Amino acid sequence: MPIRLLAPHAGCSPGHSTGFTRRTALRLAGGSALGALTLGATTACGEEPLQAPDPLAAQVTLAKADAAAATAAIALAPQKQSALNTIAAERTAHAEAMQAEIDRVIGVYGDGTTPVPRTRTAATPSGAAAAGTTGTQVPPTAPPSLDQLRDQLARSQHSAADLARALSGYRAGLLASISASCATEVGVLLA
Repeated sequence: MPIRLLAPHAGCSPGHSTGFTRRTALRLAGGSALGALTLGATTACGEEPLQAPDPLAAQVTLAKADAAAATAAIALAPQKQSALNTIAAERTAHAEAMQAEIDRVIGVYGDGTTPVPRTRTAATPSGAAAAGTTGTQVPPTAPPSLDQLRDQLARSQHSAADLARALSGYRAGLLASISASCATEVGVLLA
């Protein structure tokens, strides 16, 4: 038996009703519930989940710190200026190469900008906190001695080698190359 929610219109036949039947009411209720679930799902998918920082982000920070330290060390060892400038240039190139890889993985929007994913803060191998993957600046440091710079580069070399073993493909090769370069800087340029 149909449920009459509205009275028939004047132009309709006496047996025809423009009101809702029980079936129509259930269809509308089901469609509304499905629409609400779909809207809720699309809204939840719109939020980016909190992600761990890219493992290369800490290596970028180390490379920038090494470049800054090598430049600062010129004040204490002007006789090694050429070697220290080479180290600073190489470590800057390392940071740029790793940042380019991070940017490649993140992708680029149609307008040329890159997304900035929400990341958790993670400890870098040096113990400092690094958040996000974009352009972290290294604060100026006091000029290190050549021995301190050797130690710092050796730590960077081991950190890159350890991470290379944990990764694969291009990233592992990039880090292995950076590790070898750091070893050469310590063993040859600062010898």
